[in-house]
Amino acid sequence: MRGFASFILLVTCWATNTLAYAVGFDQVQLYTESDRPLKASVWYPSQTTFPTERIAENAAFLGTDVVRVGTPLAGKFPLVVISHGYRGNWRNQNWLATKLAQDGFVVASLDHPGTTSFDHSVQAATQWWQRPKDISRLLDWFLNESYLLSNIGADNITAIGHSLGGWTVMQLAGAQFDRDQLKQECAFKDSPRVCGLTAELGLDRAQTGEPTGSLKDERIKRVISLDLGLARSLSRQSLQALTTPTLILAAGVDIGDLPQAEESGFLAQYIPSNNREYIVYPDAAHFSFMQLCKPGAIEMIEEEEPGDGIVCQDGNERSRDELHQMMYQDIIHFLKTS
Repeated sequence: MRGFASFILLVTCWATNTLAYAVGFDQVQLYTESDRPLKASVWYPSQTTFPTERIAENAAFLGTDVVRVGTPLAGKFPLVVISHGYRGNWRNQNWLATKLAQDGFVVASLDHPGTTSFDHSVQAATQWWQRPKDISRLLDWFLNESYLLSNIGADNITAIGHSLGGWTVMQLAGAQFDRDQLKQECAFKDSPRVCGLTAELGLDRAQTGEPTGSLKDERIKRVISLDLGLARSLSRQSLQALTTPTLILAAGVDIGDLPQAEESGFLAQYIPSNNREYIVYPDAAHFSFMQLCKPGAIEMIEEEEPGDGIVCQDGNERSRDELHQMMYQDIIHFLKTS
């Protein structure tokens, strides 16, 4: 019986792999005449299968193979938008975007001005509300101007965010920033990594032009938070009122002063249980949700930027590749059932 089950599993895996779509990839500049231009990266099912090109790879990180500007496959596909973490970029979740495109999703990510790897603009960073608005502007382009418009299932849109990106997508789901609550939380238990960023992100005092209401985007039908930070800045009342289906994925290994019980656990505590799923990976660390690291990457990164080698550290039981497989199964199940 066990042998038969193993055979079925192998056949299923083989069938799944043979049905995987080729992945088209493109990068576009949006709103170039505005005071906040955006650079978006897009992955999608492609009818063009070659030539392939390796993207998002360097001496430290592994990339993926895509067909640059491949001809989009005909049909309607669900749309996923991804928000990167603090001083991250589109490459960080390239592994996830590629897998999703192989499974029939159109995926887009962008570099948030002020909080991305190569743009540390002070003014842009302090406009904290612009992060969720970046995603809404990206959706505006997709649903009104994009050359992929005919390929988008506009009634099936998901937002995924890692770290500060998780905080970003939670606001798109209806969670609201509460400055007074954040100050109380930081006074009660100061977290250098979280509370230490409040001034840089414009969270310590009211900013010119900041909104006072919700930034919820009704077009987004579900959200996925990948080990978010700054959860305690989201008002308890707004979390309790959340109706958008939410998947909360958390890292059980705390290597960066982001204990999941005080971050992802805060979401799980206040979001109604019938609207959220909460999964903790005991062997994952905060950066396990990022791209795969090459052998020797930690030492290489430490030599260039002491302390930054942490981005390649995981728990001791499973490799990052194994963790990604687990995470992806949970993500794809949520996308197909919620």
